Amino acid sequence: MKAIILSAGQGKRLLPLTATRPKCLLPVRGKTLLEWQIDELKHCGVSRVTVVTGYSAEKVEDLLRRRYGAKKQVKTLFNGAYAKTDNLVSCWSARGEMTEDFILLNGDTLFQDVVLKSLLESPARPVTVAVSHKDTYDADDMKVTLEGSRLVRIGKDIPANEFHGESIGMIRFLGEGPAMFLEAMETALRNPKAVKQWYLSVIDTMAGKGQVWTHSIPASAWCEVDYPTDLEDADRVVGACAGNRIRGSAMKTAKHKSLLQP
Repeated sequence: MKAIILSAGQGKRLLPLTATRPKCLLPVRGKTLLEWQIDELKHCGVSRVTVVTGYSAEKVEDLLRRRYGAKKQVKTLFNGAYAKTDNLVSCWSARGEMTEDFILLNGDTLFQDVVLKSLLESPARPVTVAVSHKDTYDADDMKVTLEGSRLVRIGKDIPANEFHGESIGMIRFLGEGPAMFLEAMETALRNPKAVKQWYLSVIDTMAGKGQVWTHSIPASAWCEVDYPTDLEDADRVVGACAGNRIRGSAMKTAKHKSLLQP
């Protein structure tokens, strides 16, 4: 299993924090958003990661080279059209990486390992969108309409009485799923206006054909970073990640000591 992270944007809604660095390099508890994502992916066994860059790409590449360069398991792809296009083009830039099972992840989605582990262990279907549920939603939430676990619609403008949750910005593609997604993207991009679309517009089209399923994850175990106020949620989510590591390490140490006792 590999992962593709879409991190080409600047994150203008986070200005002035992103005036000289992309959103994915914002620090939270001593690490950047991108590092937290990659470290959680690796913790869950997803060791091969491709990051699609754009704004201040050289800064992202420098960080990845310093943190992960020795193992050569994290690489980058540059979307030179990032300033004039939306993330469907970033997705298409990574099409060469979509020849096998993979996880597609938005560059502003932070998550605890329980989220990815749950998605990886969910029923094997070609395309599975991770979704979450909460009491209230705003205009910026990527809403979803469901029939059981099957995705019917995905978008920000679904009427209030027609949606049942939101996408968290994480999708798993298995088996024929990558090829189905590639075909759907290629078809969409035949229309020149599609360069201004989200890749989820393609997922919405696929959902209309009955090709997409969903898997629910805990609402408290992830967050999206779009505005400065979201950094409080980011601190909570990654704080739990760090706490899980400490507890896990302590349990391993205690188990090891018990094995050494006569």
